[in-house]
Amino acid sequence: MKKEKKMIGLFLLLGICAALTGCGSQEKKEEPAPQEDKVKIGLCFDTFVLERWIRDRDVFETTAKIQGAEVNVQNANGDVDQQISQIRYFIKKRMDVITIIAVDGSSLTEVVREAKEAGIKVIAYDRLIRNADVDLYISFDNEQVGRLMGEALKERLPEGGNIFAIKGPPTDNNVSQVEKGFSEAIKDSGLNVVYQQYCDAWTAELAYDAVSRGLEAYPDVAGIMCGNDGLATEAVRALTENRLAGTVVVTGQDADLNACQRIVEGTQAMTVYKPVENEAATAAEYAVKMGNDIYVSVAGTINDGTYDVPYISLDPIAVTKDNMQTEIIDTNFHSEEEVYLNITKE
Repeated sequence: MKKEKKMIGLFLLLGICAALTGCGSQEKKEEPAPQEDKVKIGLCFDTFVLERWIRDRDVFETTAKIQGAEVNVQNANGDVDQQISQIRYFIKKRMDVITIIAVDGSSLTEVVREAKEAGIKVIAYDRLIRNADVDLYISFDNEQVGRLMGEALKERLPEGGNIFAIKGPPTDNNVSQVEKGFSEAIKDSGLNVVYQQYCDAWTAELAYDAVSRGLEAYPDVAGIMCGNDGLATEAVRALTENRLAGTVVVTGQDADLNACQRIVEGTQAMTVYKPVENEAATAAEYAVKMGNDIYVSVAGTINDGTYDVPYISLDPIAVTKDNMQTEIIDTNFHSEEEVYLNITKE
């Protein structure tokens, strides 16, 4: 009897041991396999003042996240020093890829070099970063943007005339490319640029002041080339105050909603539409590939002042009242109700 009690006590002790230490006959549960680290992308914007950048951000983030990446968005609010600090923050956070919409394409060379030395891939988005040897530049054909503006003015003003050129900041590399295409388009057309003004940081209010001053010297202006639709908004405001809205041919860029409304209303002749969803989605896809160390090859290159860098060029589209339906409304860029908010559709 004593022997049986001893045996029972021994079995109980072994059971307690197994429960506490896992040393019994139960199989040890396997630990779940660690998840692979997600690709980390830093997305650094110039500003969100322009309507289009909100679209770019949303599409880029959505596309990257669907592919399993994490996106950290920073906004420099037009301050180049702030943007440099944000890029250095991304370097410190050991991002796999940094995508940059440059405030000043000539002031980021050194910080981009720091990122590349840290083994981080860099994409220049929409605006070229000078002398930096970025891993990829993706943008619309900005010379073609300028040509489309010039061709629109030539078509509306076949007899020529005096025109103003209200441009974005010279620190934006796109501005010089648009200028080149525009100048080529209006060469020998009888259109004469009698007044021009750069608008620092794409500040729209500067366009109002510029057009107001230009009208004092050249009240017979026939057309105004505006670097984007924000500038066009203020140009048309100045024209309206001088009872010239609708008689002076105005061009713009970005297909902002208020610009599309002005086009169907007759106070702006055209805008250059750039399907930013395509640009943002393409950039996000390439960023994820680069972050996963997948080799990417593109057909084009562009010289950044020192290096020939890989370049994806997208085609812009001239939008007028005639193709507003097919290019803007049917593609759901803006709804018909929004575009024709202030007038009845013909």
